[in-house]
Amino acid sequence: MQHSTLRYTILALTAVLVSSGCGKNFLEQDIPGRAPLEGYYKTDADAMTATFAVYDLLQAEYNWGWGSPLMVKTLPSDESNAGGNGPADQPNYQALDNFTFESQNQAVLWVWRVNYYGIYRANQVIHRVTGGTPLQQRLVAECKVLRAYYHFELASLWGDVPLITELLQPEDYTTTPRTPRAEVYAQLEKDLLEAIPLLPLKSQMAPADKFRVSKGAAQALLGKVYLFQEKWPQAHAAFNDVIMSHEYDLENNFAAVFSNAGEFGIESVFEVPFSSKRNYDWGNFPWGPFRQIESNIHIQLMGPRSDFYTKAPGDSLLAGWGFNLPKPKLYNAYVAAGDVERRKATVMSEAELKAAGGNWTAPTAWDYEGYFQRKYGAFSTSTNGPVNDLNFGNNYRLIRYADVLLMAAEAYYRDNKETEARAELKKVRLRAKLPEITASGTALFDAIVNERFLELAFEGHRYLDLVRWGRAETELGPLGFKTKKYELFPIPNEDVRVGNLSQNQGYN
Repeated sequence: MQHSTLRYTILALTAVLVSSGCGKNFLEQDIPGRAPLEGYYKTDADAMTATFAVYDLLQAEYNWGWGSPLMVKTLPSDESNAGGNGPADQPNYQALDNFTFESQNQAVLWVWRVNYYGIYRANQVIHRVTGGTPLQQRLVAECKVLRAYYHFELASLWGDVPLITELLQPEDYTTTPRTPRAEVYAQLEKDLLEAIPLLPLKSQMAPADKFRVSKGAAQALLGKVYLFQEKWPQAHAAFNDVIMSHEYDLENNFAAVFSNAGEFGIESVFEVPFSSKRNYDWGNFPWGPFRQIESNIHIQLMGPRSDFYTKAPGDSLLAGWGFNLPKPKLYNAYVAAGDVERRKATVMSEAELKAAGGNWTAPTAWDYEGYFQRKYGAFSTSTNGPVNDLNFGNNYRLIRYADVLLMAAEAYYRDNKETEARAELKKVRLRAKLPEITASGTALFDAIVNERFLELAFEGHRYLDLVRWGRAETELGPLGFKTKKYELFPIPNEDVRVGNLSQNQGYN
């Protein structure tokens, strides 16, 4: 990773820009020892540092407890089980997996809260940076995209949410209501359309800046906002802007997308970096709430449970803590499709582990059904610090080109442009060494649905896809999903009580 300087800068600014105090509502920003905001944001350097702090919330996977956005969006799907050591191990994740979560779920709370912290920081830049230089104009544009991203995460998961575009005063903290989702999306469209002309192409960015928002990333997010509103012509037009920019392509080898070498590669549209350079050990790792960590501890969380796992001699997949265990349904979908390339890079069976010389000794381990997750695997490298477990630097891919192609295929299909839909679908399938889809009508849409299942497993898309397609009850009902409840997450209880927000249907 080449971003340690960025992280140290962000850490220095954290105390100035945001509070993470427990027990406060989502708008409170009680900042001990802060510098006066009016004296900041005046120079290009101020604006740059403040903008980097907005990006930093994308990395908040553990900072206030186990509340990974990736895990929170993946566990309610039909891709994997929570896993771990038992039903009391990370109970907030277990509840998401079992559809027993309510408004007190701390993982749900932290994802909600982190998104609002990101919005808070973005608003500081948008409203306090004057835009008097080309750099400042670009930074304000980046923050508009980031504010749109954070709001999109909220609206897609919670529905109507407080839309925060101004610098709120303390008296507003308990009087800011939920905004209808349609109005939130309309604001995101406005932010993104204003930002896109001011952003550089990915190819115009220095290698050390690849984590930043490019024009293509903003266009892809705009297309996704349209897609979730069923604005099909606008959606495929935005995705086509990304495609026709020729800034992106599919990696030849699917497994390379998720390798260290593939980070910020040709397929990366928007991703969040983590660092393996902090040299954490069991004595200096910042456990506990309200701490900033730079490695990706959830990679360790998702490795095969060390109590029972022996890696194959020729493999580099290390043991971990046994969460995010694949379901047979996913593995069988790869087999049914004849999809060897993506299966091998995404999920491994116990039989394959043993055939390669490894071993698993607990066939009845909690939530284990015979499979291990590999896409975001705990792979050994030469740069994992003194303790591998604590120093994984695996980046998360928030938007990648294959997702753009599949979203474009869906939007074209919905807009009765089946030829164009098949063309985008074909690109993804060719990379996976699978034949072209020639179906039409409902069969074509089913093929797009299945392709997203195979291509994007464990990337946090499946649950939201099933909900917006109206297929959640069919696919997730046997797992505990209930209609008129789990289509949305609960508003955290703290902000129902303190922020005077209404609760979503069906939740306590």
